Amino acid sequence: MVALSARVQRLRAGNASPMTLDGTNGYLVRVGPRSVVAIDPGPRDDAQRDAFLAGLRRLGSELAAILVTHGHPDHYPGAAPLHEATGAPVLAHPEAAFPHDRALADGERLKFDDASLLALHAPGHARDHLVFVLEDERALFTGDVVIGTGTVVVAPPAGDMRAYQDTLRRLRDLYADGAALYGGHGPEVRKVRAKLDEYLAHREAREQQLVAALSDGPATVPTLVTAIYRDVDRRLWPAAARQILAYLVALEREGRVRNEALERAPTADEAALLNPDLSALAASPGADVMRAELGFDVTRAELGFTVPQPFLRYRLV
Repeated sequence: MVALSARVQRLRAGNASPMTLDGTNGYLVRVGPRSVVAIDPGPRDDAQRDAFLAGLRRLGSELAAILVTHGHPDHYPGAAPLHEATGAPVLAHPEAAFPHDRALADGERLKFDDASLLALHAPGHARDHLVFVLEDERALFTGDVVIGTGTVVVAPPAGDMRAYQDTLRRLRDLYADGAALYGGHGPEVRKVRAKLDEYLAHREAREQQLVAALSDGPATVPTLVTAIYRDVDRRLWPAAARQILAYLVALEREGRVRNEALERAPTADEAALLNPDLSALAASPGADVMRAELGFDVTRAELGFTVPQPFLRYRLV
């Protein structure tokens, strides 16, 4: 347990992987003389549950509530065992599909003896995402909207690029002067505006690269990945393909891009980017998170991949 401020303690889960970096961050936040809330209890793991319980004992406090930023498998499953151990209610987004005791409205304020936490709906990375603001410290608990190292995945169908960009702008408009940003992965961030500006600039730059590539003529998602992510590890190209698709979906909605079906099927390499077979990763660390974040958390048959799908290319309108 690492103290980040007078109120905030970080507990990092032991689930390090390429998708979760050095592990998923959970937090204990003091909200009263003998009261704390937990944010993101993490995966269903006895060691992480016990770490939260040990943190409560060390702080001499009881757990008032369990707050979950979103329903990805490295953030929410630990809520149930922590609830069973303490009786504290689980609070989550109205669209959260996992068990919770109460849904939080956008802008709802949770008032405690010595502190208040503001819940903000923060879609984009996931539909059911919340950001929590510890108001007296102007500290943001951002889950996977913003993390301490690198950028985050925004992948259809649950990820929405324009919603994500709107969330980043909202946080910058409201909390550019924030004192700290505590993300779901990586270290804390003290320069809040700079981090939000960095994230927005990164998304805008990638979109400009995409539009520039399409200005040379129609292209498929694999062709765009090869052009835009040529300097990125090829093992990450399936994730890059999902990012490209998120931009294309947004541009199609805005009438700036249209798709057309090709008469040929994708090659084996193209198909591996568009619909990767993740079955070989079943026992790999972070495989469940990869499926969820890339939009492959259902089977290929459920997605309809057993039926021939049109192979699309995209062009500027």
